[in-house]
Amino acid sequence: MLLYMSQSQEATPPPLHSVSVAGVVVREDGRLLAIRRADNGTWELPGGVLELDETPEAGVAREVLEETGIHVEVDELTGVYKNTTRGIVALVFRCKPSGGTERTSDESTAVSWLTPNEVSKRMSEVYAIRLLDALDGNGPHVRSHDGKQLAPAG
Repeated sequence: MLLYMSQSQEATPPPLHSVSVAGVVVREDGRLLAIRRADNGTWELPGGVLELDETPEAGVAREVLEETGIHVEVDELTGVYKNTTRGIVALVFRCKPSGGTERTSDESTAVSWLTPNEVSKRMSEVYAIRLLDALDGNGPHVRSHDGKQLAPAG
């Protein structure tokens, strides 16, 4: 039996995934923090790759600060999203701003506080839904997409 298990593991390499974190930062007036990415010009929520030695909550706080200049308090996990094409699993957390000043970074060319309606207009569906899911209070949501459109709920 051990020989069989050893052979099957060699024949099929384990899948590789990247884990990212993102923050849905909600101001008291209901506006949401968003960035325009420097690499492709799209509007998204601030976030990035989780480091090996940090908790998801610490990772999201670090990423939001790095990309926007805003310090946050992390409230709760609102969704888990998998890009099936790229093998990225994103953990999305609702956060409250706790200080700092908006600024751009090497990763962002604009930082803005958007209304939910503006989010729907500026972001592709696969990213806008992450922000909107965080507002509905019914999470955590679990969704998959191919980078362009959401998979049907299953």
